[in-house]
Amino acid sequence: MFIFEDIFPRLWIQGMREKARILSGSFFQNLSESISNTSCRADTGAALESCRDDSVAFILKMAAIAAILAAGVAGVAIPLAGRVRTTDSNAFFTAKAFAAGVILATGFVHMLPDATSALTDVCLPKYPWHKFPFSGFIAMMAALATLLADFVGTQYYEKKQERQRKGRLSRVDSANSEDGIVEEKGWNGKVFGEEEGGGMHIVGMRAHAAHHRHSHPHGEEACEGHVRGHSHAHGSRGHSHGIGDGDEEGGARHVVVSQVLELGIVSHSIIIGLSLGVSQSPCVIRPLLAALSFHQFFEGFALGGCISQAQFRGLKATLMACFFAVTTPTGIAIGTGISSFYNPNSPRALVIEGILDSISAGILVYMALVDLIAADFLSTRMRCNVRLQIVSYVALFLGAGLMSSLAIWA
Repeated sequence: MFIFEDIFPRLWIQGMREKARILSGSFFQNLSESISNTSCRADTGAALESCRDDSVAFILKMAAIAAILAAGVAGVAIPLAGRVRTTDSNAFFTAKAFAAGVILATGFVHMLPDATSALTDVCLPKYPWHKFPFSGFIAMMAALATLLADFVGTQYYEKKQERQRKGRLSRVDSANSEDGIVEEKGWNGKVFGEEEGGGMHIVGMRAHAAHHRHSHPHGEEACEGHVRGHSHAHGSRGHSHGIGDGDEEGGARHVVVSQVLELGIVSHSIIIGLSLGVSQSPCVIRPLLAALSFHQFFEGFALGGCISQAQFRGLKATLMACFFAVTTPTGIAIGTGISSFYNPNSPRALVIEGILDSISAGILVYMALVDLIAADFLSTRMRCNVRLQIVSYVALFLGAGLMSSLAIWA
């Protein structure tokens, strides 16, 4: 009896060690296979070799760099060059809806299926790549991370703007006191909306403004007020009010949206640029050249509109626009340089492409749905203009449909 009690624990421990050794060996074997740089697509390679022409491919790559760079510059420059006139027009609103459809289709139809195809490729070991939907999971986590970045960034810029407003308000109060203007006080002797510490919180500022404005209408009358606004005298100084009182808050959102959107666009622009650059097949490059030029133009238009609405000025707007415009051409140039030793059909390349495409898909889908489509299509301006609703929805579906149709060639 004592002998069995002594032997069984030893056998159990030995069995567990054997299982751990097998699992460990399997894990490292799968890891080694996943980062291998050897090609496993002989049939695909043979098909591409039949259309391979290095000299023609190089010429097409140079043409692609020029065409995509020009398309990106044109797309991002249009809203920036005419920011005063175009960002408030219905034409700009409609074009932005079309661009939002393009970005949404890029995430759903181009990035996510490509990521799924790469991460479930037969070249990769079945465990873990075929046992779990990594592409959808990574895209979901990227979307949630974008939500977090969106929230934190918006909080930061709103607090920054609040501090700036307090500084401006204190300067205005000091100027008013020098001019002999006395603000209307409440029963406790404070300016309406003033906090106990004497500062003017943003809520207090709005209460102060509301205390001196006429009551605003709602419903259909609110739509009329959205167009009209009104003005009245306040002391010896006149000022006006409209429904656009939330513009300063919207400015913080536009700042964050423009930066996060650029991050999502740039991350996948590098991948598509590399994919074109490493190819030596004119049969692959020709359709990609046209598709990516179209794609880059409307992505640039959406980004340029966000930069314009964020009220970036001078150097910062120029840097953001240039960084977007040169990303895909830079990816093509890098791909051309490494095409002699880079193997796009290796497990390592498939894993890297799949992960980056999944991240890009999550970011772009979130940005398109939340910060571009929902923000514009649920706005007061859209609700109050039936014609704009119809045209914008047509533009949205048209942009998504056209971008989706490009998946036939690229």
